[in-house]
Formats: sequence, C-alpha cells, structure tokens
Amino acid sequence: MSKQEFLAQLRKGLHGLPQDDIEERLTFYSEMIEDRMEEGLSEEEAVSAVGTVQDIVAQTVAETPLTKIAKERIKPKRRLSTTEIVLLALGSPIWLSLGIAAVAVILSLYVSLWAVIISLWSVFASFAACSVGGVLACIVFAVGGNGGSGVAMLAAGLVCAGLAIFTFYGCHATTKGALILTKKTVIWIKNCFIKKEVA
Repeated sequence: MSKQEFLAQLRKGLHGLPQDDIEERLTFYSEMIEDRMEEGLSEEEAVSAVGTVQDIVAQTVAETPLTKIAKERIKPKRRLSTTEIVLLALGSPIWLSLGIAAVAVILSLYVSLWAVIISLWSVFASFAACSVGGVLACIVFAVGGNGGSGVAMLAAGLVCAGLAIFTFYGCHATTKGALILTKKTVIWIKNCFIKKEVA
C-alpha cells in the first residue's frame, strides 16, 4: 500500500472525529512514514511498519473523549430554518422527555450494576471480619477455660476465612468484568457516532 492510499484510508476511517484531530493524526502518520523511508525502508515497508488502518482508528477512537466526538456529531452543518426551529420547539416536550427517560434508564442500570458489585465486596468484608472475630473469640474462650467453645469459634473463623478467599476472587472478577464492559460500551457509543457520520 502506498503512503497516499494509507492516508486516504485513514482519513476515511477517522471520518466523524473533529477535523483538527483528523489532520493531526494524518500529519503524524505521514511524518512517521517519511522518517522510516529516510531510514532506508521502501514506501510499502514504511507503511506496513506503521500498522494497520483499523488498529490506528480503533486506538484513536478509544483515546478521543466521548464528549468531543458527540460535540462534533451534533454540530450543525448548516443554519436551521425558522420552520425547523419551530418544529424542534413544539416537539421538545416529546423528544426531550424521551431523551431524559432513556438517559435515566441507562444510568439506573449502570448504578444498579455497581450497587451489586459493592454488595459483593461488602459480603467479602463481612466474611473477612468474621474470620478475624472467630480467631479472637477462640483466644478469649481458650483463656477463659472454655476450650470447646474456643474450638467451635476457631472452626467458624476458618470457614469464614475460606469463604472470604472464595468471595474475593469472585468480587475481583466481577469488578474487572464491569470495568471492561464500561470501556467497551463507551467505545461502542463512540463508534456509533462515527459510523452515523460516515453513513
């Protein structure tokens, strides 16, 4: 692939991002290809050494804040006519309330997800505290001369310690999964804005 073909594909892939960001990326990769050609690589080798267009686009989209992409997407391409402004104003009770309701539902689902995760971490903390309490109660009962109760408390403490270890791994995996889900959702939303712009 030639440098010009690469830059043309990159421009097409980045379509929908702010124009300044697109130009900055194109300049950066153009200079990178030229530097590699000065080091003795052919044009095709220099282009392939930079990476694939898809990887560069994915990385750029992931690094660009969602607000910046959304702002670029909703920026009017032309002035609205008086009729369009009147229709927007008259329809605002419907589209504005539907938009607020959609945002509220999505936000409540996200908050509910994290509430479940916080509850799981609370269960872990409870098991950990009970395991420590069981060992301390064992010592108190043993010093007080009540060995049978001390052994029972030690057993309960060890069971709680095992459950704490078990729940720790579950909580850790759940938290990691929620963070990955959040990141992928944000990237998906960004890609939706960009794909709508291309179409």
